Amino acid sequence: MATYDFDVVVIGGGPAGMAGALGSSKNGSRTLLVERNHTLGGILNQCIHNGFGLHYFGEELTGPEFASRFEKLVKKDKNISVLCDTFVTDIKPHQVTITNKNGIKTISAGAILLATGARERTPASIRLNGTRPQGIMTAGVAQKMVNIHGYLPGKKVVILGSGDIGLIMARRLTLEGAKVLAVLEINSTTSGLRRNVLQCVEDYNIPLLFNTTVFEVVGKDRVEGIYYGQVDEHFAPIESTKKFLACDTLVLSVGLTPETDLLPNLELKKVTNGAVIDEFYETNIKSVFSAGNVLHIHDLVDNVALEAENAGKCASDFAKGVLKKTTPISVEAGNGLTYVVPNVAYHTNNKLVAKFRLKSKITKTFIVARSGDTILSKKYMLAGVPGEMISMEIDKTNAKDNIVVEVQ
Repeated sequence: MATYDFDVVVIGGGPAGMAGALGSSKNGSRTLLVERNHTLGGILNQCIHNGFGLHYFGEELTGPEFASRFEKLVKKDKNISVLCDTFVTDIKPHQVTITNKNGIKTISAGAILLATGARERTPASIRLNGTRPQGIMTAGVAQKMVNIHGYLPGKKVVILGSGDIGLIMARRLTLEGAKVLAVLEINSTTSGLRRNVLQCVEDYNIPLLFNTTVFEVVGKDRVEGIYYGQVDEHFAPIESTKKFLACDTLVLSVGLTPETDLLPNLELKKVTNGAVIDEFYETNIKSVFSAGNVLHIHDLVDNVALEAENAGKCASDFAKGVLKKTTPISVEAGNGLTYVVPNVAYHTNNKLVAKFRLKSKITKTFIVARSGDTILSKKYMLAGVPGEMISMEIDKTNAKDNIVVEVQ
């Protein structure tokens, strides 16, 4: 068996990376955690609101508290080495190239876990029409300005998109003295958690307008306002609904894109833009695993941590040579689902945990997993919405060559 510098190298020091490193270490593997920033924690360090940790730690924490708990666990673990202020420049099977103040170095690894998270979509990525004055920013940038640097980005704010960070920033900006005029959502349902709609928008009487988007941004040096209105079923603007709203700031909460740029040969799913993986989190690139928001966008950081911890263990098993794979079974999203993860399972006795999102709101119905005409597992849903990720255990015993997960 080959000798490597580390059994497992984890790339990314946010919640997924820290949990993945702990999962690898708990499984007995020498683990290296690489982070480009000067501290661990990732985006959690600027998420000062609570709502983190209920599932993982059994208590409600803020983002920095959640990150601090993990950082302490990582730093006291003798199996884990940490490199901050370090950039990964290249990844190949069993090989990671890094650069930092000490220069460029190539590290060999039994397995590699990609836990680089996701980045926000920009005005260019959504083809935002109009001028590009000051006052247009993503929700994450607005959050960093307020929570880290103590600056108020604007006084009359419109938020485009009802993702969780956008909803949370609607409340945060209101508490800091800004007037949030409206949250505009192009879809007919919110993409954020219901609790955030209630606590961050409805409790503050902020209008949440569905099937509505920004037609055009107006302003030369600073945003002066927007033209907005309703869209049809194909998301095309309905010109007869066009209205002008004066504002000085436009905050974008229009989705996240997995940070997969380090691996140009990675096979990606069109819906998620994350890697195609098997039930052990391995990608199409041998020895490279993926978990967290770089794989698919999660609604709760607790789910990110739990998933990445499992992926870290699988990467460790691979490095040890004990990860056994049998005949593959394809796993597909059927009626009513936008995607399902993982995409490949194996004929083994263990149950498969599938994670997926709905296309639209459902009430009092079943989610089923079937192989051909055989129903493998059923899950009753009293209610479900696209903004919340759903998980389901699937019994693979009677599975043939494929499994389809769908709304019955």
